[in-house]
Amino acid sequence: MPPLTPSRTKYRKVMKGRLRGNAKGGDTIAFGDFAIQALERGHFTGRQIEASRVAITRHMKRKGKLWIRVFPHKPITKKPLETRMGKGKGPVDHYVAAVKPGHILFELAGVPLAVARQAMSLADAKIPFRTRFIERDRD
Repeated sequence: MPPLTPSRTKYRKVMKGRLRGNAKGGDTIAFGDFAIQALERGHFTGRQIEASRVAITRHMKRKGKLWIRVFPHKPITKKPLETRMGKGKGPVDHYVAAVKPGHILFELAGVPLAVARQAMSLADAKIPFRTRFIERDRD
């Protein structure tokens, strides 16, 4: 299965941009009881998202429900190896999700706390920035 990519985009290539500030939205648990939250900023590739998803679902043995709260919309370009400078921007190589501190990456429901914590720690090993495990407030 190919890594996550947008089905269609308005523009094929985008500028690099910057990842300043904290997450404006997507920073609270909306669906499940447990979640994994980004503590640092970075790019989360489609392959890394898929690897994290597989690690979580395999540990849960397909019980419970998993929500993926990030999607790689941003195209990253790469020029071929041993190419001289100039001659324009390279073709799109892969897509990333631009993640800021506070953003919820995955949510889980329908499994015990111990299973959820272990599943999220397996996913954390696939994520290129620091994260933390959080629970929904029991009010």
